[in-house]
Formats: sequence, structure tokens, C-alpha cells
Amino acid sequence: MDKRYLVLWFRHLTTDRIILRRPALKDVPFVLAAPERGRMVVKAANLPAEAQGISPGMVVADARAVLPILHVIEDKPEMAARLLNALAEWCIRYTPIAAVDLPDGLVLDVTGCAHLWGGERAYLKDLVIKLRSSGYDVRGAMANTIGAAWAVCHYGQITPIIETGGTLEALLPLPPAALRLETSTLQRLQKLGFYQIRSFISMPRSVLRRRFGQPLLDRIDQSLGLLEEVIDPVRPVEPYQQRLPCMEPIVTATAIKIALQKLLEALCQRLAAENKGLRTGIFKGYRVDGKIVQIEIATSGPSCHVAHLFKLFELKIPSLEPGWGIELFVLEAPVVEATAAVQETLWHTASHHETGILELLDRLAGRAGMESIHRYLPSEHYWPERSVETAVSLQDQPQTAWRTDRPRPVHLLAEPERIDVTAPIPDYPPMLFRYKGRIYQVSKADGPERIEQEWWLQQGEHRDYYCLEDEAGARYWVFRLGHYSSDKPAWFIHGFFA
Repeated sequence: MDKRYLVLWFRHLTTDRIILRRPALKDVPFVLAAPERGRMVVKAANLPAEAQGISPGMVVADARAVLPILHVIEDKPEMAARLLNALAEWCIRYTPIAAVDLPDGLVLDVTGCAHLWGGERAYLKDLVIKLRSSGYDVRGAMANTIGAAWAVCHYGQITPIIETGGTLEALLPLPPAALRLETSTLQRLQKLGFYQIRSFISMPRSVLRRRFGQPLLDRIDQSLGLLEEVIDPVRPVEPYQQRLPCMEPIVTATAIKIALQKLLEALCQRLAAENKGLRTGIFKGYRVDGKIVQIEIATSGPSCHVAHLFKLFELKIPSLEPGWGIELFVLEAPVVEATAAVQETLWHTASHHETGILELLDRLAGRAGMESIHRYLPSEHYWPERSVETAVSLQDQPQTAWRTDRPRPVHLLAEPERIDVTAPIPDYPPMLFRYKGRIYQVSKADGPERIEQEWWLQQGEHRDYYCLEDEAGARYWVFRLGHYSSDKPAWFIHGFFA
């Protein structure tokens, strides 16, 4: 059987992901930028930005000169690799062999898979449509070699499916860049007038090797199938799961606890051997009537301490309805994290305060929900919305110190809310303000503190912040947006002090 490969090209991978998280940016021109040699450089641009002439590699300052309303978002270099790895794992439902092709593609070995979808065309259509419906701008092509599929996917104009025996014919009209050559080689080919692969592919190999080096010949051979190209497929991590079938259906709480204890011991033994700890656990019961009942827990830090995890599950066992009986128990740990070698000794050291904190947080989360507990760390930004980030666990350490030279509210609103203010001019604090239909009389005030917009991330007006105290002693953090240049300047409330 001839090998068949499918290449997927995500033309706007990272910006598509940003739009999925923030749909309001769909029609807004924006770029992802990162510092490079002392300058902010565009790493990716969405479609509206590209339509205005913005492209990766441009300096942000030049891009803003072209498009002043351009929205700039800080780029995360590891985002593309994480996204592609997740997409490759998702594609395993179409083929068992899926590999990441950085920076924006996937390679799938689809040999013997297409007939399950009714043919290659239906197979490719189903895959691409599902990815596009998920919000990704993607193209795909299928051929006998990875090189040919990649070339047609990125530069082909006629058909995305190259039949067996048609590889050379499909490559001939494509530009040399379709062979995945280095920039220096492409520049030499361009200077010599080789604008299509047909212009040089039939030349003597000794001539091509002497003028352009062995890499050009290797790429040609890979595309034609004369040289094997090896891919490194993703290997999904084996799920952390333990199963316990029952001889007789279980209906009592005592028997459920015994089953849970056995499963926890087996799972935690495996986690400890791999220096990992559970962060999320799911205890499932498969009933004889076909229904599945389950309870879930989450921990504040990675743990493989059986007694502690059992107590967290025990709080929720009364909500597990056995019905006519449970014939199979399954314990899963969908989220695990690495643990330090000394971490598990905390459970056996009563004097260590962190043990008590972890236990308290986990028990509170078991009663009120993990979403009710938050920990925040300072971030290296002046703009208030960016100056705080959420910590994942107690092990996260701050990269900078909390700011103490200026007053900051205990409760910072996610988005500033508009208020109506009565204030003298210029630069005087408000005498009173209306917030959510209620009027607050200001008895004390301090300010202004001017905070400028971080221009390397986003353009916008500055803010003049005031700390206000009303007649009841409650304190608020409010600001005026921009200069006092109109009769009705915009005022906002942004936080509350303790």
C-alpha cells in the first residue's frame, strides 16, 4: 500500500486562538509582538491587520505608523507549540500518527484511514470543516510524500489531493519555496531566474549540488519519495486511572469508601513512583442500570497523600447515588503535576505551616468549590489590569514585589465601571459621585496619581487616580480618563479598599 500523508497549515494559528478567547477582537486589527534586540517586533498578525499591510517581522512602531489604531498584544513564544500539540492529539481520532510541524502546521500519516470516511476527499473535507468550525483558518493537502503535501498545502492552487503517480506533475509549477528551502538558497535561485521548480528540477544533480548544496537535492528527493522523511508523532500521556470491578453490586456507603480507599492507594503509589501529585480527581461509579455517577475533587497543590485525598472525597460520598448498585468503580486523575522530593514529607511534619494551609484550602474548596479560592501574584506592569496575575498553586513564586509606595485597593474590578462625578476644576478630586444609582458624598480624598498607558503594548489615554473616602468610612479607587479638556470628562471606579 502506498503511503499517504496529510499536511495541515494553520495560517493564523496564534491570532485565531486569541480570537477564540476574546471574540470582540474578531474584526479588530491586532498583532502579537515580543521584544527583539531592544525593539518590539510583530510575531503574528490577524487578517484585518494583514489587509492593512501589517506582517510578521515589522517593528511595532512602524506598524503603528501604518495603522495607528493597531491593537498590540504581548506574544507568548510557547503558545504555538502548545496549540499544535493539542491539535495533534485531537487529530488522533482521524489517524494514530499525528506530528507537529512548527511553527504553524501538522503532519498526519493517513495511510489506510481515508476509506473509513468514504474516501480521501470526504476525509479531508470532514477534518478541515471541523477545524474551521472551531475557529481556525486552516488549509490541507494530501499526497504520497510529506514534502509534496506540504508544498501543495502552502502553494497549490488547483487541487488539495495529489493522486499516486502525480507528485512530480504537481510540483513543477510551484515556486522553489514549496520545497522548504533555506532563505539563502531561495535568494540564489531567485537571482538566477528560477521562479518555478520545473526550471531546475531536471538539471544534472552534480550541477545543483555544486551551486546550491546537498540540502536542495535532499528536499527534492523527499518531495518525490526518493528519500524517506521521518516524523515524530505525538504520544498522548497515558491517563492516570485505576479500575475496580465488583463481584456484587455495591449499594452501601461503607463499601463505597472501601473501594475508594483501595483505588487511592493504587493511584497514589503510581504517582509517588513518578514524582507526581494529583491536582484534580474524579471518582466514578458505573451502576447496573447503565448510569454513571461521579464526584470530583481539586487540590491546592500536587498531592499523593492517601489519607488527605480520601477525606476530600469522603465529604462528597453522600451525594453519590448507587441506585440498584454499582458494579464498577473508576478513579481518574486528569490533572497531575510534578512534586518536589521534599514535598510529600510535609504531610509527616506537623510543625510545617504549609501542610495546614494546603489541608485547609482543600477542605474549603471541597465545600465551597475550587472557584471560590484565588491567589494572586504581582506582575511587572504599571497598568492596573496587568499588574496582577492569578497563581496556579502555592508553589508559584512572585517575580516582583508588591507595590507598597502607593495605595492599592484590596478588590480591583476586572473592568473599570463608569460613574457620574461632581468635581471642581482643574485636577480636583470629586465632591460626590453616583455609582449604581446611589450617591456617595466624599469626605476625604487623596490624589491624583497619574498612570500612563504602556505604549509598547497598547495605545490609549492616561488615567488620574484618586483615593476617596465617603461619610461612612468606605474607601474607593476612582480615576479620570485623559486630560480635563471637556465639560464632562469620563470618570470610572476601579477598586475598593478594605
